[in-house]
Amino acid sequence: MSVSKSNLRSRASLVAAVAALSAGSAMATDGLNPTLKLAMQRDLGLSSAQVAQMVQADRIATTQEAALRRTLGSGYAGSWVERNDDGSYRVVAATSGAQKSVAVAGVELRHVRHSLKQLNDSMAALDRDARRRVPGISKLRSGVQSWYVDPTTNSVVVSVAPGADEEAIDFVAVSGADISSIRVEEAVGTPQTTATVQGGIEYRMPLSDGTGRVGLCSVGFPVTKGTIKGFATAGHCAKAGQSVQISGVNVGTFTASHFPNTDRAWVTIGAAHTLLGSVTNYTGGSVAVKGSTEAAIGAAVCRSGRTTQYKCGTITAKNVTVNYGTLGTVSGLTRANNCTGRGDSGGSWITAAGQAQGLTSGGNLPAGQNDNCSVPTSQRQTYFERINPVLSQYGLALVTS
Repeated sequence: MSVSKSNLRSRASLVAAVAALSAGSAMATDGLNPTLKLAMQRDLGLSSAQVAQMVQADRIATTQEAALRRTLGSGYAGSWVERNDDGSYRVVAATSGAQKSVAVAGVELRHVRHSLKQLNDSMAALDRDARRRVPGISKLRSGVQSWYVDPTTNSVVVSVAPGADEEAIDFVAVSGADISSIRVEEAVGTPQTTATVQGGIEYRMPLSDGTGRVGLCSVGFPVTKGTIKGFATAGHCAKAGQSVQISGVNVGTFTASHFPNTDRAWVTIGAAHTLLGSVTNYTGGSVAVKGSTEAAIGAAVCRSGRTTQYKCGTITAKNVTVNYGTLGTVSGLTRANNCTGRGDSGGSWITAAGQAQGLTSGGNLPAGQNDNCSVPTSQRQTYFERINPVLSQYGLALVTS
């Protein structure tokens, strides 16, 4: 099989990039926030050297995804960061094609049945079927909690409540999705938004029902729109026009808010308030925001919110559609295994390299519990809205430092 010059260039760049995986921890940890590194070691059970290699693998996976897409063409089936049995990390790419000649040193190439396009087509069929129904009413998906493309298993995973396998089968059958691409898994807990319990650097929304009650969520990322100051947060926290307080001070109002379908909003605050391009780590320090490059599946990510404070984990799925019951469904979310609790909603997600990732939307919470921190990490499901679509929709600029 012939290989084009562009493919050869792509492969050469991949070889050069993956060689950095063995370059040692000094390169990988350059510029990393020390407190963030310690949080990753604490929550992920990693050594300092393993943190360095994980971060470097994530950089390679993120920067080389476009080259992998070009090299593997229509057979491209996704790429991700994966941990080896010895605790080290590698970059994996999958293809449904038969081109053995495109194998790249340092990147493990796996041959799979379905291309990423085929998986995305099945995902789109499920989403179309969900939108045809009144949110939270359809019996066909009453026990179906979420669905997403999972390149690591080359399938579209449909996550269901215990005993709801038949609902999943009905849901898939009616949608017209390719059943051979579907994998059903049982989830722990139920997806719930987290706006009802106090959390964050906290902000409050006084309710206008005469009871004196307040709603509480967490600040996401400070933003600007021209000369206007504000911050991004979750849409389910409040509707446009709702006033916001921080530390007892009226700081501004929700300017725009969208939920369900998406879970995004931004709050305008007064010019006298100060915006910091950083995320609190709840140990007296902060993590500088450097940008908003999206991390790969398998990458480490930490989240900050007032209820469970600063917790780290890894990205486990992207483009997840979550069924929040009577509240409706939200599409395009990213799933991770960090723990979260009620009140963390809207809070910030950031990588070890200081790249803003998103805003807390919700998580699967066990019945009667206000967080999912007691759930084993391998079974924990927490969701965030990606920050870049929020910035794009509202015309916002991320405050960095």
